[in-house]
Amino acid sequence: MNRILYYHQQSNFSRKIRILLAEKNLDCELKDINLLNKSPEFLEISPIGKVPVFVEQDGTVIWDSTLIAEYLDQTYPQPSFYPSNLRTRLDCRKWEELADNLGDNIINLWILNLTNNLASTRHRTKLETSINRLALFFERQLAQSKYLLGNDTWTAADIAALCSFGYYSFRLNEDWLLEFPHVGNWFNELHQRESVKSTVPMPLN
Repeated sequence: MNRILYYHQQSNFSRKIRILLAEKNLDCELKDINLLNKSPEFLEISPIGKVPVFVEQDGTVIWDSTLIAEYLDQTYPQPSFYPSNLRTRLDCRKWEELADNLGDNIINLWILNLTNNLASTRHRTKLETSINRLALFFERQLAQSKYLLGNDTWTAADIAALCSFGYYSFRLNEDWLLEFPHVGNWFNELHQRESVKSTVPMPLN
């Protein structure tokens, strides 16, 4: 059977896996999921009802973007996006977790914005504060090196972070590019890669 990725074109977590698949040159059938009307087929393989979900050629089913990313890197190690050194790999996972947390906060803020004046001002402020605090961590790190783990190469941490910041631009605004210039330069440089350019979220018709 073919590899299958159940995804949503606008999902930052799905984009992480699409970039990895492209960089590893792995053929994969893409099945776009309507998140407002999830099919019984999708819910059967995704108990948590979230994208992405990856189905391997042997039928193995994996959900959660980080679990999928680690599986792909261990099974198809070239090119590698997780360091082999245990301590450096831990650093990579820590930055990836920060990036995913940033993405979750951005999603929640966008959902709040849909409610307009019905949203709690206190809750909105809490999310905005958290987003800015996390973004500042990335700004400080990228002021010191080309990528999150150094100057040599990008990793899964960079992929997760660029997907979250890309979702910020898509759903909210691009003001952060000026507020966090080192992140902005890193973000724009990575978007020169075909795997990144080809997965930019777009409005649905």
